[in-house]
Amino acid sequence: MATGPRTTRRGFVSGATRAGGAALVVAAGGLSYRAYDGGVFEAGRGDAFEAWDHWQDGAPPLALVSAAVLAASPHNSQAWTFHVTPTQIDLFADQTRSTGTLDPFDRELQVGLGCALENLLQASVAHGRRATVRTFPTPGSPVHAATVTLVAGPGYRSPLYRAIPDRRTDRSAYTTRPVPPAARARIASLARDLPGVGLQWFTTDADRNRVGTLMLEAAEAITGDQQQSRDSFRLFRSSWDEIQRHKDGLTLDAQGLSELTTAIGKLLPATTRPAGDRFWIDQTRDTQTPTAAAYGIVTVPDASDPAHRLNGGRLLQRIHLWTTANGIALQHMNQMTERVDRERQVGRPVLTPRILGLLDEAGREPLVAFRVGYADGGDGRRKSPRRPANEVTR
Repeated sequence: MATGPRTTRRGFVSGATRAGGAALVVAAGGLSYRAYDGGVFEAGRGDAFEAWDHWQDGAPPLALVSAAVLAASPHNSQAWTFHVTPTQIDLFADQTRSTGTLDPFDRELQVGLGCALENLLQASVAHGRRATVRTFPTPGSPVHAATVTLVAGPGYRSPLYRAIPDRRTDRSAYTTRPVPPAARARIASLARDLPGVGLQWFTTDADRNRVGTLMLEAAEAITGDQQQSRDSFRLFRSSWDEIQRHKDGLTLDAQGLSELTTAIGKLLPATTRPAGDRFWIDQTRDTQTPTAAAYGIVTVPDASDPAHRLNGGRLLQRIHLWTTANGIALQHMNQMTERVDRERQVGRPVLTPRILGLLDEAGREPLVAFRVGYADGGDGRRKSPRRPANEVTR
């Protein structure tokens, strides 16, 4: 007898989200194994999450790396390594962790390094160290991103530092409450000491619709691009064993879904790539873009310049930390710039002119984009897996 397509984890949660959490009857056979395999009762636990709980353990300089590894990272790829001595920390790109055609020119990889560098520098002050930074100190090497030299200095635990263990990418629905102009101005001012880096806000209905439309079209283009779709899917960790083994990637827990929907989704068979693609499109269209209170785009003079990327990443991390400290939800949304770079790679600029045309100021290019708002509940605050400092140092 013919049967319909198998319901998988992200396929279910996509449908459940659209239906408002419609009831699902799960057969008893195999339920216990599914609960174990999906980590239904273990969210945020185990070795893959220890870095969040022990980030202040130990002493400098390793303690600074423990803060750095909790930074935002594209697709949670964590493409960084650190060389540590008592007075110096060197930050390197781990190009074995590239996200492939999602990031063909290492834009996001280097932005992620900037995020890690910002956390490290926030932690250095908190631990009584004055830091001197040289970016890309090895001529001709985009892999050696920064050298941080440390000397004794006054200690101060800033609000940004204190927000490090609470920062999350929040993919859930936001409320209709607008982010006040004063808060947006304060966020923009975080770029003041970062050469060449700026921020453009999109707050009107018309502007949010323009950006939201391009976000959705870019997501559809990525899922329609077989290689980009594959590169995206390989970073999704379906089982609890995968999460604990890799300590990276995207998980069902971090998708901003309700606790019930997430738990039921984990009981189903592991998701397929087409189901994952559909889920992402549905979430972008039905949850994320309609509830953005505002979008922000970090801008630089040259988005291909490694130094601008590193400084732009530092700003992005500061924004993540400031919004966390002030009760504002944030989601880094990278589909537009991923398509810009992919279209450049294949020589077919379809969405690129419209994406570049979003910016008001001549001579500026978009580096990364995000949405902000106020979370509608607490379901977007779950931890993502992280590799601890001792696994990323040499």
